[in-house]
Amino acid sequence: MTGPEQLRLPLPVRTALGREDYFVGGSNALAVALMDNWRDWPSGKLVLVGPGGAGKTHLAHVWAAETGAAIIGAADLPGADIPALATAPVCVEDADRSAGDRAAEEALFHLHNLALAQRQPLMVTASAPPALWPLTLPDLKSRMEGTQTATLPDPDDTLLAAVLVKQLADRQCIPAPDVIPYLVRHMPRSFAMAQALVEALDASAMGRPKGITRALARAVLTRLVTPPGELSE
Repeated sequence: MTGPEQLRLPLPVRTALGREDYFVGGSNALAVALMDNWRDWPSGKLVLVGPGGAGKTHLAHVWAAETGAAIIGAADLPGADIPALATAPVCVEDADRSAGDRAAEEALFHLHNLALAQRQPLMVTASAPPALWPLTLPDLKSRMEGTQTATLPDPDDTLLAAVLVKQLADRQCIPAPDVIPYLVRHMPRSFAMAQALVEALDASAMGRPKGITRALARAVLTRLVTPPGELSE
């Protein structure tokens, strides 16, 4: 007889990237407001800084949908048509990863100058402020450090709950009603932990008829962050 675990198949992750899918709360409201005010960015440029899972890619897609911007990863800049990119709004993701790569740094430097010369807005995303990027081109370093920065801090409880709900929905997972409040009370408050929990819950729920319950959430959280038996109810 076929068991429940044989009937459930892993479903693809479909990440929702629309504006309506991004939750704005107290901890990220300022960064979102700065992004929305793109017509008034000093020198037409902005660095969006935040840890992994903070929603930088999501906001880049929101901004691109509003402005018609192209989105390109820093690693792809050396092979890109920089003059063509500079004719319209553009977003460079993971710009800090260009540091130490001479070709990527030079491409970012030329894109920066061309975009500003043609009065096209430039947004770059990064995991750290420009002052911490180990850039080797002094001119690029000075331009990036002189760019206005919007920071996505670690989430408050409301945002953390929204992130968990969204990431589970992206994986087509529906937790029991008491799961999210339980996790928010007990988990470390970081986007990275939220992502790790969601991935572990999705994997652990595979083949379980009851899906993601509080008991499963507690077991997964215990495994990830505490020695067995030290997590309270």
